Amino acid sequence: MNMKQHEWIHGGPGRQVLQSGLPGTACAALIIAALAAGCAVGPNYQRPSAPVPQRFKETEGWKPAEPRDAASGAAWWSVYDDATLDSLEKQIDISNQTLKASEAAWREAVALVSQARAGLLPVIGVTANGTRSGGPGAGANVGAGAAAAPVSHPRNQFELAGTGSWDIDIWGRIRRTIESDVANARASEADLAAARLSAQAQLAIDYIELRVADEQQHLLDETVEAYKRSLEITQNQYKVGVVAKVDVITAETQLDGAESQRIAIGVTRATLEHAIAVLTGKPPGDFALAPATLGATVPVAPIGVPSALLERRPDIAAAERRMAAANAQIGIAVSAYFPNLTLSGTFGYASSVASGLVKAPNNLWSFGGTAADTLLDFGARPAQVRQVRAAYDAAVANYRETVLVAFQQVEDQLATLRILEQQVRVQEETVKSANLAVQLTLNQYKAGTVAYTSVITAQTIALADSQTLLNIRQSRLNASVTLIEALGGGWNAASLGASGPSPGAAGVSTQPAASPDR
Repeated sequence: MNMKQHEWIHGGPGRQVLQSGLPGTACAALIIAALAAGCAVGPNYQRPSAPVPQRFKETEGWKPAEPRDAASGAAWWSVYDDATLDSLEKQIDISNQTLKASEAAWREAVALVSQARAGLLPVIGVTANGTRSGGPGAGANVGAGAAAAPVSHPRNQFELAGTGSWDIDIWGRIRRTIESDVANARASEADLAAARLSAQAQLAIDYIELRVADEQQHLLDETVEAYKRSLEITQNQYKVGVVAKVDVITAETQLDGAESQRIAIGVTRATLEHAIAVLTGKPPGDFALAPATLGATVPVAPIGVPSALLERRPDIAAAERRMAAANAQIGIAVSAYFPNLTLSGTFGYASSVASGLVKAPNNLWSFGGTAADTLLDFGARPAQVRQVRAAYDAAVANYRETVLVAFQQVEDQLATLRILEQQVRVQEETVKSANLAVQLTLNQYKAGTVAYTSVITAQTIALADSQTLLNIRQSRLNASVTLIEALGGGWNAASLGASGPSPGAAGVSTQPAASPDR
């Protein structure tokens, strides 16, 4: 599109220059027509399809023991019925520094949207200046016999003017920029939700592992006491000559080994306690948690239809919004093929006397329009369009990969919970049998029917089985946390809202969308 430049420059009274051949009414009509016909070039965004299964394979034939609606609200961790965990989780938003950094990044993205929207409106300014100037030889003689230099009296000049310029968004470059920035801001909001959910889940896992360490500490405390009783029995039998010295030494060695394990638990617990302190924004030296027992139940969030997962995961919402932003960048690149139209104007006063500056005889003003286009760029614009289209294709691929990984994570945790539920039942029976074997073997040893090595073997097996049971319980609780995280926790894409030029809540269409013309 080629437009003739039209500009009036008005100086003081009686000074008027018309720089082009279009009359004023024709210029105004042309501008109005251009604005009315203005459109945003480039493809309008449509959500691409994503690979969505019809069901979760791992849910068939499996029902959680105590299903709870863990994903119905923000406080998803409340399903674990632990007041200490609940108190710690509430401190994530207040004190976690990583979350504060994500929140600052979101505010930065929101500010960019405001900056882009300001581009739709004219820029208005004001200038004021005053100068006093004079020429050389102001009243002075060069020398004797020389001609007098002309006298140049100092001059004053004062100006006060308002200025304005307006970039007319005929081709939608500014609107596409706003669309891209809004989508990026919503992606940043989803990133913030993902960071919050990740911190909450990590805190829950660290807390569970700390409580497992407390349980291990309690188990080893009981084991040490049992080993002390065994050592006492062995010493008494040695004193009466029933057993050899080697049985006493073996019992002492076994006791020392258990005490060493009990001491080592302190390292694990301290490390976990420090990690929880950092997650809640506290100095580790000022933070402590009293020992407590591990919850026995393993709550699991109810599983909805697979397509609902795509609106519950903040990382999926972020990837979808980045697709929208990349799509808008195509329109920005395409708009470079079309001319830019800018309106500008000035209105003010100029005079050599400051006291009478703002008077009608000193008025000056100008108004003009400029159309500019690039005629030859040696392939720069086509290359830029190819670049942004490739970036969009990459965003689509990343989005679909995020969806696939999300379903993988859910299936993984469902399988883990299903299998561990079976394993924990078997292991509980194993622990019962191992503890019974210890008691029977110890009685037989007291009666002198078995060697002390049989007691050691039974006790070692019982301790190992109890520790295995604790590890399975820890894995089940960790898997339940990870499943809730994989389902999006207490977050929903509808929280992104539907305001602004970009599409509404960041979900996904489970039906293939028509490919936009690119």
